[in-house]
Amino acid sequence: MTTLYNMTPKEIVKELDKYIIGQDSAKKSVAVALRNRYRRNLLPDEMREEITPKNILMMGPTGVGKTEIARRLAKLMDAPFVKVEATKFTEVGYVGRDVDSMVRDLVEASIRITKQKRLQEKYSVAEEIADEKIIEAIIPGKKKPAQNAGGVRGPFDFILGGGFQSNQNQQKPESGAKEDPNGEKGDIELAREQVRQQLKDGLLEDQYIEIEVNESPKGNNLDLGNESMSINIGNIFGDMMPQKKKRKKVRVKDARKILREQEAQNLIDMDQVTAEALDNAEQNGIIFIDEIDKIASGGGYRSGADVSREGVQRDILPIVEGSVVNTKYGPVKTDHVLFIGAGAFHISKPTDLIPELQGRFPIRVELENLTKEAFVQILTVPENALIKQHKMLLETEGIKVTFTDDAVEEIATMAFLTNEQTENIGARRLHTIMEKLLEDISFNIPEMEQEEIIIDKEYVNDKFIDRIHADDIDKYIL
Repeated sequence: MTTLYNMTPKEIVKELDKYIIGQDSAKKSVAVALRNRYRRNLLPDEMREEITPKNILMMGPTGVGKTEIARRLAKLMDAPFVKVEATKFTEVGYVGRDVDSMVRDLVEASIRITKQKRLQEKYSVAEEIADEKIIEAIIPGKKKPAQNAGGVRGPFDFILGGGFQSNQNQQKPESGAKEDPNGEKGDIELAREQVRQQLKDGLLEDQYIEIEVNESPKGNNLDLGNESMSINIGNIFGDMMPQKKKRKKVRVKDARKILREQEAQNLIDMDQVTAEALDNAEQNGIIFIDEIDKIASGGGYRSGADVSREGVQRDILPIVEGSVVNTKYGPVKTDHVLFIGAGAFHISKPTDLIPELQGRFPIRVELENLTKEAFVQILTVPENALIKQHKMLLETEGIKVTFTDDAVEEIATMAFLTNEQTENIGARRLHTIMEKLLEDISFNIPEMEQEEIIIDKEYVNDKFIDRIHADDIDKYIL
């Protein structure tokens, strides 16, 4: 069970609150839907199959947090998650992405998550093997020359052995000189033990060594017109040929990462990973379909290059209803995948979608327009607040910028009024205002002598005085 699914709905909302201001009803709906996935997994098998997820349709103008909710969910959770744009899909028969590709993307995401989880489990063992290989690279053992019976070289010995040795090296030792293999072996082991200790103490991290790594195959893909049928030409004979190796000179700290990843890959069973990933995608997968309003064909929204919007809806319908999609890893059922649709619906309405598709999104959530108070919070409250971002960027060059409370209020007022009087682009309006406000400071930083700049209400007004007043503030922006 993933960490997110063990969180209560209130805990999920609290986590989303760190990054998204307001929109409590949307957060609540998403949190309950995710918690229901957890509850369903606790039921007996017979009942679990009967319970299907209740898909969510989020409606609201651009820039109010629909896509941000999806992005934050993707970062929060271990379960497979993909975000797709409905406008990228075309009806069957047209050139373009077919709707089945969203399920294939989900499977790829599931494979990636499951594989990473298995790699994490193997890292401790793989790191030990990697350290031994690093020690071998620093203090190589004595290798015996490759010879067949009778000491005669075969025709391929030159290739396999890396070239003939000089005659001097091939000569047998003189009868008077005796080899002491045990003594030499003991010296090597002693040296390796010292290197092992130095590795543990971190004394060799920046030393360069030469290691042997697997050569990644070239991605020569042959596309047969169907996304699930592309063939990697380089892998057709992959199992018949030994994997190519190449020598690489890197620092010890980089060699450890490369070798650890390589050894962990060798330790995991990809068949098991695939089987687990397919089940995870079927039972816990979430597909976020953005811009779903752009495929609604009602409301007179028919101008421009119209690749049958209704046809795309008809193609999406069986996937949302539950069907089997063939992928290169095997067939995947979509019956228990949670779909979250989102759109501005400023031209079309949810009722312009075909009735069958409307019925498959029973939970409707309307996101609210952002108020002036919401803009103030967006600027200051979230962990990735816009003012924090700009301050940290400028601090990298030794300039400390301080925003007074009245300056923040003024910026929020400008954003709110501009959205009200022109196109409402939500929180994205703040990006434009902040960039314009700090443009001169950013441009002049290398030559600036000031180390601290205070931005107050007067500073903000001075920047926009020629271009802004209460009734006509749309002239300075977008």
